[in-house]
Amino acid sequence: MILAIDPGPEQSAYVEWNPKTQMFHGKGIRDNVKLLETIETLAKTSPIDYHLVIEMVACYGMPVGKEIFETVLWTGQFKHAWGTNPFSFAYRKDIKIHLCNSMKAKDSNIRQALIDRFGAPGVKKNPGKLYGVSKDIWSAVAIAVYYGDIHGE
Repeated sequence: MILAIDPGPEQSAYVEWNPKTQMFHGKGIRDNVKLLETIETLAKTSPIDYHLVIEMVACYGMPVGKEIFETVLWTGQFKHAWGTNPFSFAYRKDIKIHLCNSMKAKDSNIRQALIDRFGAPGVKKNPGKLYGVSKDIWSAVAIAVYYGDIHGE
């Protein structure tokens, strides 16, 4: 199982994905303190069942502000809480190239690539695999799919 996180300065999006079955088992956006508690619990109770993958902030020449630095601090706390269990960083540029074959891909292009692969999210009466995916959860899905594809998990 892959636990993929798109970190933010106060809240982070996450998704639990089984690349073998191509099924999503959990997803959402949580307050960072609550997500940190979840990571600590998983690290102690079932670390062999998960590979933690976090999107890493990278500088591409543009100035960054306070939110970016706060996000980096949370990324470090998440990794620290995970301990020595299986862990990886994923970079946005690599995800864009993998899913869209272009560094110029925008969030909408990534979303469309995921819909092309897994089908439309659907509606409550007829949910698809991506049902309930919204906002930054799309990014967490992209992180999980990228890692699973690249590393054959």
